[in-house]
Amino acid sequence: MATEQKVRTPEEVVRSYFDAVIARDPDAMAEHWADEGIEEILPVGIFRGPDEVKAWFEELFTAIPDFDMTLDRVLAQDDNVLVQWRAGGTFTGGPLMGVDPTDKRIELRGLDWLEVEGEKVVRNTAFADGAALARGMGLLPPQGSAAEKAMFSAFNAFTKARGAVSDVLSR
Repeated sequence: MATEQKVRTPEEVVRSYFDAVIARDPDAMAEHWADEGIEEILPVGIFRGPDEVKAWFEELFTAIPDFDMTLDRVLAQDDNVLVQWRAGGTFTGGPLMGVDPTDKRIELRGLDWLEVEGEKVVRNTAFADGAALARGMGLLPPQGSAAEKAMFSAFNAFTKARGAVSDVLSR
């Protein structure tokens, strides 16, 4: 007599996927993806299929070897699952998105909206704080710092100068 295998709910699939993320296991993560699945990570990029998703996370876990993540909330409705999370780690490993390691701590918050069909993730839109990522990587100065204020002043001066030149040229 054959036993029936229980079909996992979309929430169970997503929780299993995030267990693999937390374990820093790109192979296990890739197993959760449909062949035509699309991972859109704002502000990072779009990854198509399990192999591209796996490659991105291999790069991430190499760049941030102490990567950690906690889930704050999970909300499921039908085939859609929302996951609010926090992640962090120190950028000490390999390059990330072409940027060499800076030994700086990265702290992020985000929300993933995953769509599941037939126990596979078919789409994930991940919203993460791009400014916090850039600050953590050392690409932007710390929030509220003198360097940030100087950067804003320089930007505003450039904007005013561009406007003045445009006014002169339009006469």
